[in-house]
Amino acid sequence: MKGKIRLVLTMLIFGSIGVFVRKIDLSSSEIAFLRGVIGCLFLLIASFLVKHKPSFQALKENALLLLLSGAAIGFNWIFLFESYHYTTISNATISYYFAPIFVMILAPWILKEKLTSVKIICIALAMIGLFLIVNPGDGGTSGSQNHTLGIFYGLLAAAFYASVVLMNKFIKNLSGFETTVVQLMAGALVLFPYVLWQGNLNLGRLDTTSIIFILILGIVHTGFAYFLYFTSLQELKGQTIAVLSYIDPISAVIIAAIFLNEGMSLIQMIGGALVLGSTFLSEKLELKISKKGQTPTTSP
Repeated sequence: MKGKIRLVLTMLIFGSIGVFVRKIDLSSSEIAFLRGVIGCLFLLIASFLVKHKPSFQALKENALLLLLSGAAIGFNWIFLFESYHYTTISNATISYYFAPIFVMILAPWILKEKLTSVKIICIALAMIGLFLIVNPGDGGTSGSQNHTLGIFYGLLAAAFYASVVLMNKFIKNLSGFETTVVQLMAGALVLFPYVLWQGNLNLGRLDTTSIIFILILGIVHTGFAYFLYFTSLQELKGQTIAVLSYIDPISAVIIAAIFLNEGMSLIQMIGGALVLGSTFLSEKLELKISKKGQTPTTSP
C-alpha cells in the first residue's frame, strides 16, 4: 500500500507542473536548465544519503546513449513548457500523452516489434482524438493563446520523450534511478550552452515568486517526485503502475480548472478520452508482451 501511496503522490505532483511553470518569469529553456540542475543535485544528495553507488563501468558503456537521452529530456521539457504558455494545460498535457503513440509507430523499425491491427486502431483513435482537441472550428486561437501552436509544441515534447523511451530500451546494467540521475545531469550540460547561445540565464531579474516556484519545480517536481517514483516501482506490478500513471493527466486537468479557471469543451473532452484511452490500451499491450512494466511511457 505504501508503494501505491507514493506513486499516487508522484502523479499528483507531476499533474501540478503546468501551474507552477506558468508562475515562473523565465524562458522555457531557462526553466528546463534550472530544473535539470536542481533536480540532479537533489537526487545526487539522496543517492549519497542512501549510500547508493552506481557502476562506473556501466556508466562508461552507456555514455553515448545517456548523453543523447539526457539532451532529449532537456528539449522535451523546453517544448512542454512552451506548450503550457501557448495553450491550456489540459491541451498541453493530453498532447504530451501522445508519446506512447509515437513509440508504437517507431517500434517496428527501431525495436523490430510487430505493428498489430490493435495497435493500428490505437494510433487511429489517438489521431482522431487529437483532431478533436485541436478543434479547428475556433481557428485555434483565443485571447493571447495560440492553441494549435501550443498543441504542436506538446507533440514535439512527446516526440522527444518517445525518443528517450526508445533509447532507454538499449541502456544496460543501470537501474532506472541511476539512469535518471545521469540523464538529468547530461540534459543540464547540453542545455547550458544552448541557454547561453540564446542570451538568456539572466537570473538577476527574477522576483521572489519566480525564485520560489523554480526551487519547488526543481526540488519537489523533479528530485523528490522522481525519488518517490523509483522507490515505489520496487513494490508495484507493471499493470498497477500503468493504471496509476493516468492520475497525472487527470489531475492536471482538474488542477488547471481550479487554479487557472481553464476548461475543455465536450468535444475536446471526448478527444482527450480517445487519446488517453488509446495510450492506456497500448501500454496494456506492451505490458502483456514484456511482462516487466518497470517504466511508464510518459513522465513530465
